[in-house]
Formats: sequence, structure tokens, C-alpha cells
Amino acid sequence: MGTSTSAVATTYTVTGMTCGHCVSSVQAELGRLDGVTDVAVDLAGGKVTVTADAALDEATVAAAIDEAGYRLVPDATPAAGASCCGSCH
Repeated sequence: MGTSTSAVATTYTVTGMTCGHCVSSVQAELGRLDGVTDVAVDLAGGKVTVTADAALDEATVAAAIDEAGYRLVPDATPAAGASCCGSCH
């Protein structure tokens, strides 16, 4: 059937989505990005899963979500070598 087995699916947290129109706007903007093959939005959970031919740059995804009128929430996991300030424990 010719489907690619190297597709990369990444899930993002997006704030501000409240209805079906929000879902459509996010899907349309992300669907315009080069290489994107699918966009699935979980409105209740505030999650967006983007499937693409290759990994997408998070800044590009954030810009598309911003263009739709919403905001990408950065991953809260400390980067390698970084330490948590301890306030969340």
C-alpha cells in the first residue's frame, strides 16, 4: 500500500482550545507544515499529536499553533544536565 514506516508521531500540550472550531483551526495550521501526514487533537486533554515524515522542529510547531490562535506548552522535563529547582517536589 506504500505507507511509510518511518513516520514520527509527537504529542504536544496546547492551551486555549475550547471547541470544535479550535480543533479545526489547529488541525488546519499544523496540516500545512511540510511532511505532516496526520494531526489528531484531544480537545478534553489539551493534547495534539502530529504525525510527520520526520521529526518536526518544536519552534515550527509552536509558530503554527500560535498562528491558529493557541499556545504550545513547553515540555516541563528538565533538559539533560539541568536540575530542578525543587519547588515542584
